[in-house]
Amino acid sequence: MDKKTAEEKMSQLEWYITKHCLWQYNSRGWDREIQNERILTKTRQLLCGENALEDNNYADRYYWSEAATLVEAFKRYFPWLEKTSKEEITEIMNLLKEKMDYMMIKGSLNSELIKPQY
Repeated sequence: MDKKTAEEKMSQLEWYITKHCLWQYNSRGWDREIQNERILTKTRQLLCGENALEDNNYADRYYWSEAATLVEAFKRYFPWLEKTSKEEITEIMNLLKEKMDYMMIKGSLNSELIKPQY
Protein backbone atom coordinates (compact mmCIF):
# COMPACT_ATOMS: atom_id res chain seq x y z
CA MET A 1 0.00 0.00 0.00
CA ASP A 2 1.39 3.38 -0.91
CA LYS A 3 1.70 6.11 1.73
CA LYS A 4 -1.05 8.28 0.22
CA THR A 5 -3.59 5.42 0.30
CA ALA A 6 -2.60 4.52 3.88
CA GLU A 7 -3.03 8.16 4.96
CA GLU A 8 -6.44 8.39 3.27
CA LYS A 9 -7.63 5.26 5.07
CA MET A 10 -6.13 6.47 8.35
CA SER A 11 -8.05 9.74 7.94
CA GLN A 12 -11.32 7.85 7.72
CA LEU A 13 -10.60 6.06 11.01
CA GLU A 14 -9.47 9.32 12.60
CA TRP A 15 -12.72 10.98 11.52
CA TYR A 16 -14.74 8.26 13.26
CA ILE A 17 -12.78 8.56 16.51
CA THR A 18 -12.96 12.37 16.63
CA LYS A 19 -16.72 12.30 16.06
CA HIS A 20 -17.75 9.34 18.24
CA CYS A 21 -15.22 8.47 20.95
CA LEU A 22 -15.23 10.22 24.31
CA TRP A 23 -11.98 8.63 25.51
CA GLN A 24 -10.01 11.13 23.45
CA TYR A 25 -11.02 13.94 25.85
CA ASN A 26 -9.20 12.84 28.98
CA SER A 27 -8.05 15.94 30.86
CA ARG A 28 -4.34 15.08 31.17
CA GLY A 29 -1.88 14.65 28.35
CA TRP A 30 -0.19 11.60 29.84
CA ASP A 31 -3.60 9.90 30.23
CA ARG A 32 -4.38 10.63 26.60
CA GLU A 33 -1.05 9.18 25.53
CA ILE A 34 -1.59 5.98 27.52
CA GLN A 35 -5.14 5.62 26.21
CA ASN A 36 -4.06 6.17 22.61
CA GLU A 37 -1.34 3.55 22.97
CA ARG A 38 -3.44 0.91 24.67
CA ILE A 39 -6.75 1.36 22.85
CA LEU A 40 -5.24 1.71 19.39
CA THR A 41 -2.82 -1.20 19.97
CA LYS A 42 -5.68 -3.43 21.05
CA THR A 43 -7.74 -2.23 18.09
CA ARG A 44 -4.92 -3.24 15.74
CA GLN A 45 -4.57 -6.60 17.49
CA LEU A 46 -8.29 -7.32 17.17
CA LEU A 47 -8.35 -6.25 13.52
CA CYS A 48 -5.42 -8.58 12.86
CA GLY A 49 -7.03 -11.52 14.69
CA GLU A 50 -4.57 -11.44 17.59
CA ASN A 51 -5.24 -11.84 21.31
CA ALA A 52 -5.80 -8.34 22.65
CA LEU A 53 -6.75 -9.20 26.24
CA GLU A 54 -3.37 -9.68 27.87
CA ASP A 55 -3.96 -9.07 31.58
CA ASN A 56 -7.13 -9.81 33.44
CA ASN A 57 -7.28 -6.51 35.29
CA TYR A 58 -9.77 -3.65 35.13
CA ALA A 59 -7.59 -1.33 33.07
CA ASP A 60 -6.78 -3.94 30.42
CA ARG A 61 -10.43 -4.95 30.16
CA TYR A 62 -11.42 -1.30 29.79
CA TYR A 63 -8.95 -0.72 26.95
CA TRP A 64 -10.05 -3.99 25.33
CA SER A 65 -13.73 -3.01 25.52
CA GLU A 66 -13.02 0.36 23.91
CA ALA A 67 -11.00 -1.38 21.19
CA ALA A 68 -13.70 -4.01 20.60
CA THR A 69 -16.33 -1.29 20.20
CA LEU A 70 -14.04 0.58 17.82
CA VAL A 71 -13.40 -2.54 15.74
CA GLU A 72 -17.12 -3.21 15.44
CA ALA A 73 -17.75 0.34 14.23
CA PHE A 74 -14.74 0.36 11.92
CA LYS A 75 -15.89 -2.85 10.24
CA ARG A 76 -19.42 -1.51 9.87
CA TYR A 77 -18.45 1.86 8.40
CA PHE A 78 -15.25 0.95 6.58
CA PRO A 79 -15.76 -2.36 4.72
CA TRP A 80 -12.38 -1.98 3.05
CA LEU A 81 -10.84 -3.24 6.32
CA GLU A 82 -12.03 -6.79 5.57
CA LYS A 83 -9.85 -6.82 2.44
CA THR A 84 -6.84 -5.18 4.07
CA SER A 85 -3.81 -7.28 4.99
CA LYS A 86 -2.43 -7.43 8.53
CA GLU A 87 0.65 -5.53 7.42
CA GLU A 88 -1.46 -2.77 5.89
CA ILE A 89 -3.68 -2.59 8.98
CA THR A 90 -0.54 -2.23 11.10
CA GLU A 91 0.72 0.57 8.86
CA ILE A 92 -2.63 2.39 8.98
CA MET A 93 -2.96 2.00 12.75
CA ASN A 94 0.60 3.29 13.31
CA LEU A 95 -0.25 6.36 11.24
CA LEU A 96 -3.48 6.75 13.21
CA LYS A 97 -1.68 6.64 16.56
CA GLU A 98 0.85 9.25 15.41
CA LYS A 99 -1.95 11.50 14.18
CA MET A 100 -4.07 11.07 17.33
CA ASP A 101 -1.06 11.79 19.56
CA TYR A 102 -0.37 14.95 17.61
CA MET A 103 -3.99 16.13 17.45
CA MET A 104 -4.88 15.27 21.04
CA ILE A 105 -1.63 16.09 22.85
CA LYS A 106 1.42 17.49 21.08
CA GLY A 107 -0.41 19.84 18.70
CA SER A 108 -3.12 20.84 21.15
CA LEU A 109 -3.44 24.48 22.16
CA ASN A 110 -4.56 23.37 25.63
CA SER A 111 -1.46 24.13 27.72
CA GLU A 112 -2.81 22.16 30.69
CA LEU A 113 -2.12 18.95 28.75
CA ILE A 114 1.63 19.46 28.92
CA LYS A 115 2.03 20.73 32.50
CA PRO A 116 4.10 18.11 34.33
CA GLN A 117 2.51 18.78 37.73
CA TYR A 118 -1.03 18.26 36.41
